[in-house]
Amino acid sequence: MSHLRTACYKRCSRQRRLLSLTLLVTAAADFATCGRPTNPQATFEHARQTFTRGDLVRSQEEAEQGCRRFQTSDHEWAWRFRILEAEALQWRGMHGDALALLGSQSTPPADRGSVIEVLALEGASHARLHHFAQAAQQIAEAEQLCAATADAACGSVSRAHGVFLNESGQSAQAREFFKQSLSLASAYHDRLLEATALLNLGAASLREEHFDEAVELSDAAHRAAASLENRDLMQNALGNLGWAYYGLGDSERALGLFLEAEKSATQLGDVIDRLSWITNAGYVYADLGNTARAKDSYLQALNLANQINGREDIYNALRALALVSVESGELEEARKYSDDALAIARADNNRLNELYPLLVKGLIAARSDDEASAEHIFREVERDSSAKASLKWRAQHALARLYETEHRFDVADRAYRAAIATFEAARSSVIPSDLKLPFSNNASRIYDDYIHFLVSHGRSAAALQWADFSRARTLAEGLELLPKGAVTGPPPLDPQQLARRAQGTILFYWLGEKQSYLWAVTPQRTSLFALPPGGEIDAAVQRYRKSLGGPNDVLESSDRDGQLLYRTLIAPAQALLKKDAKVFIIPDGSLNNLNFETLLVPDSKPTDPKMPVSNTPQPKVHYWIEDVTIADASSLRILASTHAVKTKRERTLLLVGNSVSPNNTYPELSRAAAQMESVARHFPGKLKVFAREKATPAAYLNSGPEQFSYIHFVAHGTANRLSPLDSAIVLSKSSAEDDSFKLYARDIILHPMQADLVTISACYSSGEGRYSGEGLVGLSWAFLKAGAHSVIAALWDATDAPTQLLMDKFYDELDKGAGPDAALRAAKLSLLHNSSFHNAFYWAPFQLYTRLG
Repeated sequence: MSHLRTACYKRCSRQRRLLSLTLLVTAAADFATCGRPTNPQATFEHARQTFTRGDLVRSQEEAEQGCRRFQTSDHEWAWRFRILEAEALQWRGMHGDALALLGSQSTPPADRGSVIEVLALEGASHARLHHFAQAAQQIAEAEQLCAATADAACGSVSRAHGVFLNESGQSAQAREFFKQSLSLASAYHDRLLEATALLNLGAASLREEHFDEAVELSDAAHRAAASLENRDLMQNALGNLGWAYYGLGDSERALGLFLEAEKSATQLGDVIDRLSWITNAGYVYADLGNTARAKDSYLQALNLANQINGREDIYNALRALALVSVESGELEEARKYSDDALAIARADNNRLNELYPLLVKGLIAARSDDEASAEHIFREVERDSSAKASLKWRAQHALARLYETEHRFDVADRAYRAAIATFEAARSSVIPSDLKLPFSNNASRIYDDYIHFLVSHGRSAAALQWADFSRARTLAEGLELLPKGAVTGPPPLDPQQLARRAQGTILFYWLGEKQSYLWAVTPQRTSLFALPPGGEIDAAVQRYRKSLGGPNDVLESSDRDGQLLYRTLIAPAQALLKKDAKVFIIPDGSLNNLNFETLLVPDSKPTDPKMPVSNTPQPKVHYWIEDVTIADASSLRILASTHAVKTKRERTLLLVGNSVSPNNTYPELSRAAAQMESVARHFPGKLKVFAREKATPAAYLNSGPEQFSYIHFVAHGTANRLSPLDSAIVLSKSSAEDDSFKLYARDIILHPMQADLVTISACYSSGEGRYSGEGLVGLSWAFLKAGAHSVIAALWDATDAPTQLLMDKFYDELDKGAGPDAALRAAKLSLLHNSSFHNAFYWAPFQLYTRLG
């Protein structure tokens, strides 16, 4: 009879935590009845099935009871129950207890398979406790037995060998043993073994910082575990998936996964998993600047790790505490934590684990004005062959900042560029491309420091080039505006020539941690203006967005934040802007969620932007849209993109909408049919319409979008903040599948087009997910990436009646020869001057995102 064999391996890479199950799991058992079993086989099957479902505490209790019951009557069955109990202990992270249990009997089992399983369990537990000599001995003995005669239990040995290699820092070699386990899972048709094998391979990918691969493997492991209803494996896979997204820079999604996994581990009584996800959540809190909450998480994890004597867990908590302590200026605590972590790594002869606390010691030296020691340590980490890419670019970034404080500016410049080059090389290896979107978040601090460095040394033109280089990389690659592979520096770009082509003024924003900047580019010159730190601007944007949502009219109340944002963001460059000027906004950070047209301009001369708004009555104000025509772009490079030869195309329309409600969440739009008719009348005989039950995602995808110069949707829209490419246009169902009514952003980008304009008359079609350097990612981003020249999309929920009026006026203006930017402005002004819809809530959600052409 085959037995269930599992143990746990958990490992942190770049101050984070991942988990892989380590021993072979063999054939699943049938359920026994819930009544009292009448024989050891039925008793064991029930306990094993409980374990298979991931109920560790209960399976451990059942196995313990079975062992006691058959201790005197059947020696071999008692051993089987003892082995299962040890497995449950091991999954819970109680490796010392598992070893004590297996060593409590003087007489070993007679069954060959049971002997192999005991050796594999002991080898993995010793490895987890970093007793590497004992682990190697146990695994070698098991492998000798397997070499003599094949046994189903031998799969557990390959898994134990894999965990031993992982724990000793040899993850590449461990991967080969985990691949063997996946092959055995297929050979034995064992779904539980398949789930654990996939989890192990995902964990190995995490250690190697192949985060894109880890997403795929961890997601597959979660699906396999869910099919077994194994909650423990599911929470392991969720945590690893969170770690993969964290490595890709998607901290918000990662935090949600860590907290979900931690809650599940707590319910299951799995201490080691719980402390893993607590530690990981701490990393996210630290990244968000909440050092107090991060430190609390690490201290809680350290306490749990000490309870189970998990050396790797203790090391990870110490290393995290060292970093958060140095960042909060608690240098003595940081020194102690880093010394303790370094001692564990050196005792284990794990060079990679040495490098993380070593980097912290370099940071401590830099904070203590010991520049020579700091430089030596950073160089040591950077040049070490064991260092992963993320560790290298952190060391190079630390060197750049060190040289900057020493006024060694040329060397600092080279170090900044080296850090960016290392990061960009890592980014270029991420596949598929949509996973590159959050990955750019990992370099936000490097770019921010470098931009500030360049500006501080009078190199504002270079700063603008590098700032633009960091923007919209994935979008630019999709449009083939950048060469494939790693790009280590900005290509040539003439902003003033671009302004001449655009026949307008470009306002390029950079929101920095300590200092923000505005570059105002006209055909004649480029001017730089210093702005407040990004955090101050973010807070004002969030407050103003809330005000725009009503119920009060911000214009009538002369909203203070609307005026503050105008004085902060526009007034410094106001002298460069003529009445009715064309303005291209290239936003950053929270500014992607702000419609600049709604900013409130005082009718009198603007005050000093640094002066606070007083409590005295404010002068009359008007919306900025009354002064200028605005369009948004993702970067200078995107704005400049155009075909070498642009031929005038016949105006043809693809019109999709007024769909059948797929469910109660998305009721039918009462004015959809009227808007469809209104838009259609502007394209007599030159349109293709999909309405009602024919308005399906499949109909759009199969329509040949590339043949239409205009595409218009009238439908609900959904924005997915955590997974932006899962944002969708809601249409009619095309099949019985639950989501067959959703036209996903990820599907849109796979169908190239050349539309002059795509209009998405839907809520939140601009998107809600915002990535560093990439801007808002959602439906508008997807259509631009697919090749659309301009896209009109909504920042918030659009209301039926005013939207119909706006779109009708918009197409009237297009018919008269106006460009999309001027036509959209005219349509908005018509609502602004309409007594029923003058509130910005009605006309301001729609924005134009464009490229020159």
